[in-house]
Amino acid sequence: MSATLAHIFPDGDYKFHLRFERGEPADFFAPTTGHAALVAERRWWLRGEPGKYAALLPPGESLLEETIQLAHGWSGFMPPASRTLGSPFERCLALGEFWETDFLLLKTDEHGEIRLYGGCLCFPSSWRLTDKMGKPMEFIHGPVPGLNESIGRGIHKFLAGLKPGAASLRNNWGLAHLAEMNHHPDRNLPGLDTETRVDEVWLRIEHQALVALPQAGGILFGIRVVHHAFAEVNADPVARIRLRRALETMPDEVARYKGLSPIRQRLVGWLTD
Repeated sequence: MSATLAHIFPDGDYKFHLRFERGEPADFFAPTTGHAALVAERRWWLRGEPGKYAALLPPGESLLEETIQLAHGWSGFMPPASRTLGSPFERCLALGEFWETDFLLLKTDEHGEIRLYGGCLCFPSSWRLTDKMGKPMEFIHGPVPGLNESIGRGIHKFLAGLKPGAASLRNNWGLAHLAEMNHHPDRNLPGLDTETRVDEVWLRIEHQALVALPQAGGILFGIRVVHHAFAEVNADPVARIRLRRALETMPDEVARYKGLSPIRQRLVGWLTD
């Protein structure tokens, strides 16, 4: 546990990082011991409001087809009936109900901009898939204060250089009031505030994977959400120190974006030796 949680937080002041590790795509998208519960919840959201949690634009159809081919090779996934039946959107939903992970489909347009063309996002961290469809990467990252200015160019360069056959892995973290998987903004879930108790704070980690789609000329972006009780971080001496430093050095505008401003000083206090 210690090595895993400590690894989430860089050893230094808070800043945006482009830190990636090499991994196996099949391992990232493979089922876990929580598969049944995760897939059941994904089906609930996708079947109840498919237009809210999945989307596919025409440029994303070839990206989806290549993703399905990869999914078949990694885990034997086949859409119902056969891969040749059903509309592209229905096939997108089928994959969304099969994988535990969310997935997004990206591709560079004729102007060199990387745009979002499809995916299933059942477990968003407070953003709407429908708001971002067809938009370039800079627009998608626009709400994050300072991200485009800090590492926007680096992101483009890295994505343009992805090599087929491997997954580039990274982590993104936040702190939440509830260990709910689906933090869609329309649900209006309560955030952290001055009344929040320490036992109500959760570390929300997005394990992310970027996989090249060479045939379609795009990128598969996988997101796997995991929660850890705040007490787990506090029990890990390295993770505790690193998270405290990140909170202490985080720019105010970033803390506001992450919903930490009302409780930041209390969090630091709870993380003090």
